[in-house]
Amino acid sequence: MSKIIKYFLFSFAFVIVGLLVGFKIKDSVPSGPVITLDSGLRKIQRTLEFIESNYVEKPDPAALVDNAIEGIMEGLDPHSFYIPAEDMQQMQEQMEGSFEGIGIQFNVLDDTIYVETPLPGGPSEKLGIMAGDRIITVDGETVAGIGISNTDVTRYLKGPKGTEVTVGILRRGQQDLIEFTIVRDKIPINSIEFAYMVEPGTGYIRVTRFAETTYSEFREALQSLLDQGMERLVLDLRGNPGGYMTMAYKMADEFLASGKLIVSTEGRIPQSKQAYRSTSSIGSFEKGPLVVLIDYGSASASEIVSGAIQDHDRGLIVGVRSFGKGLVQIQEDFNDGSAIRLVISKYYTPSGRCIQKPYHKTSKEYEHEIVERFESGEIFDESKVNFPDSLKYKTQSGRTVYGGGGIYPDVFVADDTTGNSKYFTDLRIRDLFRQFAFHYVDTHPQMETAYPTAADFVQNFKLTPRIIQDFKDFAAEKGVPYDAEGYATSQAYIESRIRAFIGRRLLNDDAFYPVIHEMDRVLQEALRLMPEAKILEETGQLAAD
Repeated sequence: MSKIIKYFLFSFAFVIVGLLVGFKIKDSVPSGPVITLDSGLRKIQRTLEFIESNYVEKPDPAALVDNAIEGIMEGLDPHSFYIPAEDMQQMQEQMEGSFEGIGIQFNVLDDTIYVETPLPGGPSEKLGIMAGDRIITVDGETVAGIGISNTDVTRYLKGPKGTEVTVGILRRGQQDLIEFTIVRDKIPINSIEFAYMVEPGTGYIRVTRFAETTYSEFREALQSLLDQGMERLVLDLRGNPGGYMTMAYKMADEFLASGKLIVSTEGRIPQSKQAYRSTSSIGSFEKGPLVVLIDYGSASASEIVSGAIQDHDRGLIVGVRSFGKGLVQIQEDFNDGSAIRLVISKYYTPSGRCIQKPYHKTSKEYEHEIVERFESGEIFDESKVNFPDSLKYKTQSGRTVYGGGGIYPDVFVADDTTGNSKYFTDLRIRDLFRQFAFHYVDTHPQMETAYPTAADFVQNFKLTPRIIQDFKDFAAEKGVPYDAEGYATSQAYIESRIRAFIGRRLLNDDAFYPVIHEMDRVLQEALRLMPEAKILEETGQLAAD
């Protein structure tokens, strides 16, 4: 038997064995004409042998097998797919909530590695590395002024836990390099981007993914806000692509009384049929006005949380229609480090909705569906959304909700696009707000004394005409010439970002989000709607119903 065939059968056998062991598939098979496993494998074997014997160039056995498995998975649905071994580590890091390295967020500005912030609890923070430090050497090798890329930085600084790397750092106000020998460690990738008291009595939590550590992070953030006197909560799931279902139903459980259905799953095999209910052991915020923010990037686990909250009339869903992924996957790992993720069931919200958007179309058409929402105007105009009566469902109190293509919000609020301009877009694409903030704070050391806390900065730091002109000149030097019309259109957003990024450079996210949120139309509307959220919680009805 040829090397290609052996390699393929070995890999394919692991797929089948994994499914059999994991789910105990019944011996019976559907009636009617089918391609049996034996005949299918013979067909694949013949194809690979033909390629190996006759193809114009010598084929790569591993690549042929990878391509074959990719083709098999691609023919099922948009969310069943093959993960090559070289991509698995990054995907695992994202889902496990950690990676191994020195523990910094960095950026490459002016061909130099800048430390944006040392990650809390990481080895760099423990050694005293600070935001704004410039990494000039790594293990004695100069890394500044050599055209270094983000990929190069990762190669230099990431590495297995317990290994050492010595960095030479140039710090503002000091002429000589400071050397730090850092012992790499496991670094958490946080799911909670930011949590704070956005207003007196009102907390805000932004969740960016549902990974292994998401629920514990969420519990910690929620308890911290409760300890600060939180009575109302904004849960921001915008742009959250989902992740582990377990994390989603545990998070939803925090808001629901014991015994309520959170989500159910239905698939072809008995083991895929499950129902998950809230428990009495979880429930830190079962009472109190709640608003959940969603958008077209909120998918999967985000839709489980928002769907359960909406169907039980527990909180107000605000934003635009979510992505529409209602499929549950499992992962099967192979010995070579690759894996497949296979859809085994659909999930349903408590009212019985399957919010999976149609996928009986090509992958390109499926992926283009979000673009179609922009082109049709749905993202900006509620009247462009049209759900058929066949997709109507009822919440616990009898309100009408819709399935078949995402979670539709109780209150439609689109992002404000009136302030967009090409000038603003160019400034953002070229990362000039961040770069200017580094430049400004570095040349104004008195800022640290003038604004010792984030609250001081948010309340008291104002942009002067001189700062604004300096920014315009800086941007022009970096390749974005001043555009008076574009500036006038986007002035509020441009000046907000200048302030916010200066705040982040000086005092990290504590001085960034409170400023950036001043211009967040959806969040500001959510805060205004808190009385309506209270009415919904108490009556099960919207104020306008």
